[in-house]
Amino acid sequence: MEIGWMRIRRQRQVLIFFVLLRLFRAGARLGPYSVVEETERGSFVANLGKDLGVGLTELSTRGARIISQGNKEHLQLKVQTGDLLINEKLDREELCGPTEPCVLHFQVLMEKPLEIFQAELRVRDINDHSPVFTEREMILKILENSPLGIAFPLKNALDLDVGSNNVQKYEISPNSHFRVLTSNRSDGRKYPELLLDKELDREEEPELRLTLTALDGGSPSRSGTTQVRVEVVDINDNAPEFEQTLYKVQIPEDSPIGALVVTVSARDLDSGVNGKISYTLFQPSEDTSKILEVNPTTGEIRLTTQVDYETIPSCEVDIEATDGGGLSGKCTLLLQVVDVNDNAPEVAVSALTSPIPENSPEIVVAVFSVSDPDSGDNGKTVSSIQDDLPFLLKPSVKNFYTLVTKRALDREARAEYNITITFTDLGIPRLKTQCNLTVLVSDVNDNAPTFSQTSYTLFVRENNSPALHIGSVSATDRDSGTNAQLTYSLLPPQDPHLPLTSLISINADNGHLFALRSLDYEALRAFEFRVGATDAGSPALSSEALVRVVVVDDNDNSPFVLYPLQNGSAPCTELVPRAAEAGYLVTKVVAVDGDSGQNAWLSYQLLKSTEPGLFSVWAHNGEVRTARLLSERDAAKHRLVVLVKDNGEPPMSSTVTLHLLLVDGFSQPYLRLPELAPDEAQADLLTVYLVIALASVSSLFLFSVFLFVAVRLCRRNRATFVGGCSVPEGHFPGHLVDVSGTRTLSHSYQYEVCLTGGSVTSEFKFLKPIISDFPPQGTTGEIKESHTFQNSCGFNY
Repeated sequence: MEIGWMRIRRQRQVLIFFVLLRLFRAGARLGPYSVVEETERGSFVANLGKDLGVGLTELSTRGARIISQGNKEHLQLKVQTGDLLINEKLDREELCGPTEPCVLHFQVLMEKPLEIFQAELRVRDINDHSPVFTEREMILKILENSPLGIAFPLKNALDLDVGSNNVQKYEISPNSHFRVLTSNRSDGRKYPELLLDKELDREEEPELRLTLTALDGGSPSRSGTTQVRVEVVDINDNAPEFEQTLYKVQIPEDSPIGALVVTVSARDLDSGVNGKISYTLFQPSEDTSKILEVNPTTGEIRLTTQVDYETIPSCEVDIEATDGGGLSGKCTLLLQVVDVNDNAPEVAVSALTSPIPENSPEIVVAVFSVSDPDSGDNGKTVSSIQDDLPFLLKPSVKNFYTLVTKRALDREARAEYNITITFTDLGIPRLKTQCNLTVLVSDVNDNAPTFSQTSYTLFVRENNSPALHIGSVSATDRDSGTNAQLTYSLLPPQDPHLPLTSLISINADNGHLFALRSLDYEALRAFEFRVGATDAGSPALSSEALVRVVVVDDNDNSPFVLYPLQNGSAPCTELVPRAAEAGYLVTKVVAVDGDSGQNAWLSYQLLKSTEPGLFSVWAHNGEVRTARLLSERDAAKHRLVVLVKDNGEPPMSSTVTLHLLLVDGFSQPYLRLPELAPDEAQADLLTVYLVIALASVSSLFLFSVFLFVAVRLCRRNRATFVGGCSVPEGHFPGHLVDVSGTRTLSHSYQYEVCLTGGSVTSEFKFLKPIISDFPPQGTTGEIKESHTFQNSCGFNY
């Protein structure tokens, strides 16, 4: 449907693409844009529509999108507004590490016609890291005869922030011997040096404990501390000295593990233990400690893992030489990794058009972006395709290529092209990457439309508003142009009685289906019809699919109270013996609901009572029982208000008022069933279930079965009423009858019901349905007349 329409639109655009390509602004740049790190996802960066000078509609129709380097999409373009937004929270330290400024390069690609803009986003640092010392305590051994003004280098603190947010100065806790001086390394890092201001006396004070604090330049400033323990050492008056203060070494990135990087050497004028030197890496970074190790005896520095120019092009580390007396000297190793051609070009297909129409010259088939993480000639690439193909590969802006047709193609001569595009770098040895494309050529109208499904099932709630969109059908056509333009229509229904044209309409262009009127679940639960899809080819081809609409029940019926009937006549009074025990079944509220499923599940709740705590209502079946023993002190008349609520959303409810009268003298207040043989009782119960099952599947019962409820309460010997209630004959079409106390049926029946059991376990029983004019259903059994029972209190449903 929409796919075919988009293909037609694309085909029209590519016909004028070559003309628009002359207007292409190759290599145009946007920005630079700037954002502060840790900015929340969805934050505004810039309006690209404004910067590009295009309208919002043009951004969408031209297929504008963002192409980012690497695997993460840091930015997103909202074409509806032209806004460039943050797609994920940016962590400058994760993205760039110590590199400053932190720049993310991306491109803005507009496909129709092709136009690419280079842009960059600068992520500004915030002071979100505190300086951290790698050691909780530094031990510094200083000769007691050290001259005043001598400086002792200390290990610097690390701060992942950059610029002024990095470590700016160091402070030392107040003492009488030392002060701290902040010095700069060649790479810009600041490290502390402890300066001796007052001579040391080991005999007077052999050890000093100081607190070293590193402070960054953020606002507010962050800090970190470590302890410095100064041990005053006697005699050893010569520290090791390196032959070179700086070692500059270059190694190729393909050097094997264990390769010798350099051998450092220091000497000490002392003898014995004080002249024995041990070499170590002095406070190496995490990356440096993973790739270098030093032999403590010989000073040989070797690779512990293979280095990668693209990951770590260089590193700087200090080497410390310590003699047996604890004195040390330092030198610096500057290691530079030399790039080798170890990365093949990486190719990404940014756009691909397939199939392409025959008889149309110079069509852009695909757009590629090529990158190589190597440097120099190792990162430069050339491209080529097979010579025997009617295609050209043209360079576009930096790192982009377009594949176009040389001439108009003829599908009858060749319907498919397998193209191998080779990208080769200029390194030694040369590395290459191949990209294989299959391009199809579209044909005339030789394919009928095909629905995405042979049949559809749609759901929508009853009581819908007219003209509601209830779903869609979708068909596709493998042809192109007018051959793929589809028209949808409703086909004549197979059921001539189905008023299809008054129920459903279809949008001929997109297959959207609409309900023309409000549907009623209780009247029409489901219906089927057929839809057709016809293309615009000559001759036209078509296909059809079946659609089934299932009406979903809505909670649009309140519970209907069958007993006691609330018809405005004289109130129905239930008699309750004062001798009743707790749990005595007084009466039962019977209600039904015209809905289905959980919309018809009913619960009961006692809202009001003349004497709270005397009576209770069972929530699942509506039985009204005594909550405690009755006494002479209880009032004779009582009025209960019961709420009947369904389980729909939102729930609907009704209320019923019960009038109770406490009386004396009932010795047998319950109606007992006559003794029946087990087989007879099971047969009666089976009869009820069979009638219910037949009623649920036979539509004839919708018109032939009626509900009759007649209640006779507290009757003695079929004649004299001490008090009683009655429900007039009548039928309640469309309502359900509660059989088990927790479920409902879908049709209306007349039942005969008796109250049976003891004082605590008594309950309502539905004995048999009373059915008149029961249409034959092909069964051999007959429904016998139900029993009628007499006792002091009885009633019929």
